[in-house]
Formats: sequence, C-alpha cells, structure tokens
Amino acid sequence: MNNKLLPLGIFLAIVLGSLYWIFGLPRVGNPEISTSAKTIARGAYIYNAGGCASCHQEEYAEGAAGGHLLEVENPFPNKFYTPNITPDEETGIGGWTGRDFLLAMKHGRSPGGGFYWPSFPYRSYKNMTDEDVLDLAAYLMAQPPISNEVLDHELEVWQLDFLMSGWNILADFMEGEAPNVSDDPQMQRGAYLARALSHCGECHTPRNELGMIMLSQEFAGSEIVSTSVDPEGLSSWTAFDFVGLLQLGMTASFDFVGGEMADVVEHTSQLSETDQEALAAFFTRDTSAD
Repeated sequence: MNNKLLPLGIFLAIVLGSLYWIFGLPRVGNPEISTSAKTIARGAYIYNAGGCASCHQEEYAEGAAGGHLLEVENPFPNKFYTPNITPDEETGIGGWTGRDFLLAMKHGRSPGGGFYWPSFPYRSYKNMTDEDVLDLAAYLMAQPPISNEVLDHELEVWQLDFLMSGWNILADFMEGEAPNVSDDPQMQRGAYLARALSHCGECHTPRNELGMIMLSQEFAGSEIVSTSVDPEGLSSWTAFDFVGLLQLGMTASFDFVGGEMADVVEHTSQLSETDQEALAAFFTRDTSAD
C-alpha cells in the first residue's frame, strides 16, 4: 500500500465530505412505485440478475431479511451486516418511496441522508436505469414483510459516515473510464448487465489503496478474485464457452467453478437466453453465440 497516498486520501475525503455534507442530497424525483403484476415480474428478474439474494437472503431463508456478514479487507478491515430489504415497517424498507430507492441505488444515500459504505455496490448500480431501479422497488415492496433487526456494522471509531461523501467524490475522479465497447446493441446490453446490474467489476476489477475500482484495468482480476475475465484473459474462450459458464458453471477447459462463483451461476443460469448471449458477447467480444 502506498503510505503517502492513504493519508492524503483520508484528508481529502474529510474536506470534500464536509463540503458535500453541507450542500445536501442529490436532486432526484419521487416517482410512484408501481403495483402492477407486469412491473413486479420485471423487478423479480432484476432482483435475480443483480444477485441481491446472495447478500440479503441467508441460506434457506424465505426472504431478503438481511443479517449476512460481509468481512471487507480493502482498503480498511471492517464487518458489515447486510440490511433487511423486505417491506417491514420497523426493521426493513416498508417506508421507502421511489425517491429513497433512487437515492440508495444510484447515489449511495439513505432515506435520512446518510451515506452507505461501498460494500453495497452502488458505485456499479449508479449506472442502472431509473426504470430498472423502480421495477426492483416494485418487486421488493410486493414481498411479505419480515421483522429482523440487523446488527450494526463493526467499524473503527474514526470511520465517520460522512467520509463516504468525500470518498465518492474522489472515486469519481480516480476510478477512470471503462474501455469503450462496440455500438452493437447486443454488446451494449452485455456491458450494461456486467457493469451495472450484475456489478461483475466489484469482484473482478482491481482496486487502488483507497478501495476504488480501477476501471482502466476492468475485469483484470483482483485481490477478491484473481482470475482475469477481460478480453485478454478470455482470449481462448468463445461466446459459446461463456454461455456454458453462465448456464452450468463450466469453464472452457471443462472444469466447474466453485465457491462464490457457484452462487453467481445459480443466478446467471436463470437469465434469459438473450441476456446470457449478451454477456457472453461483451466478455469475449464474440457475437457468434446468438
């Protein structure tokens, strides 16, 4: 770790965070959350595509009542407990509005104005469309409420909530830009799924000393998952191989993935064939699977 960059980053985060705290919340609308069956069904698809259950729904649990422990090492060791995202009024998100969902998913802000830590991948979700966020909201609000009071995060005393505002401002400048992809609609859909909805880069892209994703090395492997899934790392893969990974968890060398990736495959196997082929086209830069 660069010993000079870390203190400077903390200092800048304090200064920028203080300014951002003073000048308030992002300006977003407050659209109505739909109760239509069609919208809820779309939201269910987004819930699966985003792998929400992996963090918010404990194994064998019936709903997304949270409480799952996430232990984070980079850049600072912490323990986070995922929140209850069922529509329980007391312990969940029962009082949330459309505005609250947009603030949380696209800006990392709580209904009360606080800041979420990026263990919640809003840095990727910020690229979601408002429509997808609100469809997800419709699905979540249509689920049975579950009362579950989740433990507080275990953070260091000096890790003040508002520091995340400065961290986000720094991240906007330091993360850089992801490589351009073809204007082909299938490739664009795959990029949206990988970069936003399925937030693949949160695990597969390296981070700097401040825990910010380095988009110039998108999908090149990280401390979390060392395997490179950028075009160079997948140079021997065809789109057909990648679809096999999404459906069966089988690699191009006929091995099967395990661990957390096996959990990911549980969700990707339920994607539409069109979306599986779009992801395959994006990651392999090969459009021959369709």
